[in-house]
Amino acid sequence: MPNPQHPHAGQKVYQAGKPLAEAKTAMILLHGRGAGALDILPLSDLLPHPDMAYFAPHALRASWYPFSFLAPLNNNEPYLSSALQIIDDLVRDIEQAGIPANKLVLAGFSQGACLSSEYIARHPRRYGGVLVFSGGLIGPPQMSRDYEGSLDDTPIFLGCSDTDFHIPEERVHESTATFKRMGANVTEVIYPNMGHTIIEPELVQARQIVETV
Repeated sequence: MPNPQHPHAGQKVYQAGKPLAEAKTAMILLHGRGAGALDILPLSDLLPHPDMAYFAPHALRASWYPFSFLAPLNNNEPYLSSALQIIDDLVRDIEQAGIPANKLVLAGFSQGACLSSEYIARHPRRYGGVLVFSGGLIGPPQMSRDYEGSLDDTPIFLGCSDTDFHIPEERVHESTATFKRMGANVTEVIYPNMGHTIIEPELVQARQIVETV
């Protein structure tokens, strides 16, 4: 039975690339709603790095949180806090293996992109990179974004469609502005009529970040 306070605990984490003990860099890949870890893990082949260990945790029932990322935060609890804890546990495991945060990339699509965004805002420091494919910071419109701390020139890519049914363009702009205020080096691209997907021009942007880690 799932832990009612930590529902994503115990879900499998899939791996690719270098074994952690041999890796010099790492990437955490976060899947979207209705998908799973094995759906996002192939990004490891599209974002290659010779010394990277890739980790893709799986969400309970293929969803990190039940409602829209624009809903009041409490509506998505305890799932949201559980999902963020899964990321934090992975980050700590990676650091304990000798890979510092500035050699770690967080990447996600849709729900996973929103989680990546929210995690780094709540745990700001210098990361190797952050790849936000169709996502943004979590919470309702007009929510205060008074996160404390610096992202210390972390390279961040945000890519989204101007017609994405799930992700309002304004939230992408808001997330970009927040990350810049926190000291990140942000590249934002809005693609006309792209829909809710990942396209090759986004991967080109992402590879430029991955190659520098």
